[in-house]
Order: sequence, then structure tokens, then C-alpha cells
Amino acid sequence: MSRPHEIDALIDLMARLPGLGPRSARRAVLHLVRKRAVLLLPLAETMRKVGEAVHDCAVCGNITTADTCEICADPARSNGEICVVEDVADLWAMERGGAFGGRYHVLGGTLSALDSVGPEDLRIPDLVERIGREGISEVILALNATVDGQTTAHYIAEELAETGVRLSSLAQGVPIGGELDYLDDGTISAALKARRGL
Repeated sequence: MSRPHEIDALIDLMARLPGLGPRSARRAVLHLVRKRAVLLLPLAETMRKVGEAVHDCAVCGNITTADTCEICADPARSNGEICVVEDVADLWAMERGGAFGGRYHVLGGTLSALDSVGPEDLRIPDLVERIGREGISEVILALNATVDGQTTAHYIAEELAETGVRLSSLAQGVPIGGELDYLDDGTISAALKARRGL
């Protein structure tokens, strides 16, 4: 049985999303097409608006529609602490926990020899610059407890060794191999409160 080319193209695009394979993408597309007036058309319009309006925060790398995100623009969050995370999903996970009142720095990934991701591919130089510019007193490394996450944390610790800034990392609550986006709010909060120096 054949499908219109446009439907196949939409299924192919949907299958590229995290958590969706070809079968899940087909089911999602069929549902969208059946509910085109209440789901498909509003979704397409909203996606267009987001695609045109959203970009990276010039300061931290969060996503925003302004030059700087709400967190960086909030003077109450300028408390001398920066929490370094791998990606925006991790920032959102930390915010859900509500335990951190400082600012963030999104690296955009982790060091990975297998994926050919080196220090120049991440926002580590921007972090070093921010520490001097913003008078940062503590950098909290909230990277995923994976081999790449820990390698990245050690690299950042070496890069910041001579800055005099206090370094800490998340402690209890984050399991080895765990990723922040999949942890519950209580676990993230406990891990942040029990952070330790490197």
C-alpha cells in the first residue's frame, strides 16, 4: 500500500526525533493527520514560530527568544555561582529541581574521542572568559555521570586550576551512567546540595 510522498517525508523526519523510531513515527503522523485541524496545523504553525524566534543565549547557551535568557537577565541570580551542564535538557532538569539559584553555562556536549568532539567544539573557552568577566566564585560541574561527562569535568578542572575559582561537582544521588534529564527533582536537589570539591 502506498502513501503520499509528503506523508513519507513527514514520517522520515519524525523518525529522527529522540525516542521515536519508524513505527512510532508512523503512528504519530497518522494521529496528526487524523486530527489535522486541532493538532497538525497548530503544531506546524507553532513549530514555524519557534524555528524563527528561538536561538542560543549569547551568555550561557540556553535557548531563548531574546538576546539573553531570563536566567542570565535576572540580577538576583548573579550570585557568583555558575552551574556547568552538558546541554539545555540538563539545564531544564536542574531548574525543575528548584535548588539552584545561580546562573548556568551550557557546554553543548562533552569531550568524546569516539565522536571526534574536542575542547574546541565545546563552549569551554567561553566559560573561562565568563569567570573573569563576571567575577565568579564557584563553578559547579553538573555533568552526566558517564565516562565522557567525567572526562569533560576533569578537563574543565585543569583549565580552571589557575583561576582561583572554587570547583565542585554533584555528589550523591546521581548514579554512575545516569543522565540528569532522566532523574527526578528530589534526586537532583539532593545531589546539588551535597556537591563536593574536585
